[in-house]
Amino acid sequence: MDQVAQAIAVFASVGVLVALIIGSVWGTIAGALPGIGTVAALIVALPFTFGMSTEASIALFLGIYVTSVYGGSISAILINTPGTPQSAATVLDGYPMAKAGQADLAIGWATLSSLVGGVFSLAVLIVAAPLLARVSVAFGPAAIFAIIVFALTCIAWVSSGSTIKGLLAGVIGLWLTTIGTDDLTGYTRFDFGQPALMGGLSLIPVLIGIFALAEVFHRAGHYFAAKPPDVSNVGFRMPALGEITLRIPQFFRASVIGTFIGILPGTGATAATFVSYSDLRRSSPRRENFGKGEPDGLVASETANNAVTGGALIPTLALGIPGDGGTVVLLGVLTIQGLTPGFDLAQNNPHILTGAFLLILIANFIMFGLGALGSRIFAKILAMPEPILMAFIMLFSFVGAFVVRGNPVDVIICAAAGVVGVILRFAKYPVAPIVIGMALGTTFEGKLRQGMISAQGDFMEFISDPIALGVLGLTVAFVAAPFIGSRRSGEKNG
Repeated sequence: MDQVAQAIAVFASVGVLVALIIGSVWGTIAGALPGIGTVAALIVALPFTFGMSTEASIALFLGIYVTSVYGGSISAILINTPGTPQSAATVLDGYPMAKAGQADLAIGWATLSSLVGGVFSLAVLIVAAPLLARVSVAFGPAAIFAIIVFALTCIAWVSSGSTIKGLLAGVIGLWLTTIGTDDLTGYTRFDFGQPALMGGLSLIPVLIGIFALAEVFHRAGHYFAAKPPDVSNVGFRMPALGEITLRIPQFFRASVIGTFIGILPGTGATAATFVSYSDLRRSSPRRENFGKGEPDGLVASETANNAVTGGALIPTLALGIPGDGGTVVLLGVLTIQGLTPGFDLAQNNPHILTGAFLLILIANFIMFGLGALGSRIFAKILAMPEPILMAFIMLFSFVGAFVVRGNPVDVIICAAAGVVGVILRFAKYPVAPIVIGMALGTTFEGKLRQGMISAQGDFMEFISDPIALGVLGLTVAFVAAPFIGSRRSGEKNG
């Protein structure tokens, strides 16, 4: 209770609440605008955090993170275009409801489902994150090394396209962290004779370039949208209480699926959405209506994708291991503010952790209020000309890249990363493993070195740690399971 009282005393200020509201509004708008999404929304807000208090910065970014996934449902329902990939399954039943003249009811179901999923996953986060953070103090270098290997393997395996490409992208991210002066030996590595690279690459400019700028360049190459969509006469209608209580089992199933898929690094809300949609389509008593405007479909997709937010924050806050691009940015913001996720955060700054929980809870209810009161306004924002929107994103991308270190070289690195991001998109390489590899690279190399020094260069002794063996065994099982399943299916068919 002391932690709660301290958190309320620190976070219950006008500045923090205003930052949370602004973040929630911007997150919803950014989610509704196709092509922006969570990562770009967070990136655009980066320049505004410098000079802000730690508490206000956390509030701003948590507001964006919590609401941006929900925002994607608005465009999915109204214009048959998901604002974020996480809302792709929402199109299947949301748009048919809109065509049938029930757009207001569809938005009502999506808003309620988002609230349920967000609050459920927050409850799991409140229980799991502090516990895991305190347990993590028992993790030696080998255990942390093994956990990072598992995280990168998961991310590569669930990335769209080739698993090999996903693994290669993760390795590239790890390699990028080795550029510059080695902290241990003092030697410079991979600087190619450029003094500007001796200080290494900062994560944020690369993240901005490879996500936000690459999207701008890609859309410019497709000459932007021809004309804004017609989204007039849109409102909000809350589902009847009887219809809500009838779907309590569906809410629960989707919440559980979203939360626990979110915990697994690299899977994210998109995977959770389709797993939940498939599960409810199989188990729902109204399964024959799926794809025709069935509210159960909206419950499945929107509950699951918003439940992922709390699940994904568990490894991020407890272990410092981000699961997707959004949590990479959040991790970067915490680092900029001098906070280290994991045992240090739980032990030395428990009020920050408790305050974050309170902010997430409030943000979920702000999200519901925005859906109920502002859906008509957000719908009109969808009609904004795309070139203006992309110019806005480009401007704040370059500003965000510069203000991290005040180094003009970071702007050049950001632009170069944007070009590389476009090339990777055309080559069908996933970009998320690159930035996650960068986020984990320094810890990965440091723990490997520390453990190998303790083991006097004997790798087998290094991984003899019981936790490391268990996690590495889980990694092998995770990779091997699909191959074993395919082989057994082939034998049965043969």
